[in-house]
Amino acid sequence: MEDWGRVMTPSLLRRAHKNAVFDRRVRVLADQLGALVPPKSRLVDVGTGDGQIALQIAQRAPGVEIEGIDIMLRPKTHIPVTEFDGDTIPFGDKSVDVVTFVDVLHHTDDPQNLIKEASRVARKAILVKDHLSENAFDHMTLRLMDWVGNAPHGVVLPYNYASKASWMSWFEAARLEVERFETSIPLYPFPFNMVFGRKLHFVARLTPMA
Repeated sequence: MEDWGRVMTPSLLRRAHKNAVFDRRVRVLADQLGALVPPKSRLVDVGTGDGQIALQIAQRAPGVEIEGIDIMLRPKTHIPVTEFDGDTIPFGDKSVDVVTFVDVLHHTDDPQNLIKEASRVARKAILVKDHLSENAFDHMTLRLMDWVGNAPHGVVLPYNYASKASWMSWFEAARLEVERFETSIPLYPFPFNMVFGRKLHFVARLTPMA
């Protein structure tokens, strides 16, 4: 797949991905996640990339102060971004209101560690957009999507997808209550949604237990 991608991704696939997926994805995720952010929050977006989605999330909730952290700094970003080591979120205990992960945790070797870190630093909520993989076909589909969308940017691709049961166990271990778990996310137009939509995506709003 990687050899074929070096030929195809820079041209046809990248154009098709942007036209059919990327712009719509930004809008849909900003709408869904922005509706879950309390007004006047201090928000940290983990693995923010260029910060485009994070900025639009913040614009949907009044008075939000936003910054991002990432293991790799891009030359141009839409929000202030600080480099971090990928393991420890560089903020004090309960020092921010909201922590967001937008298609980030499946790029890590240990998603549970960052979920626990988010629970440590967040006062009000943790928002997660990620994937569900319940079988081999789910995994294969997600792997293709991940490669097309991220390989051109040099993003690490461990393809570390998880089942709903695994996600729930990680949330519980981090002492997070699942306030909302939504799998109906209109990221793709017809007919792409029949293959790449299904129940492969979720948005969760989690609140730290007292």
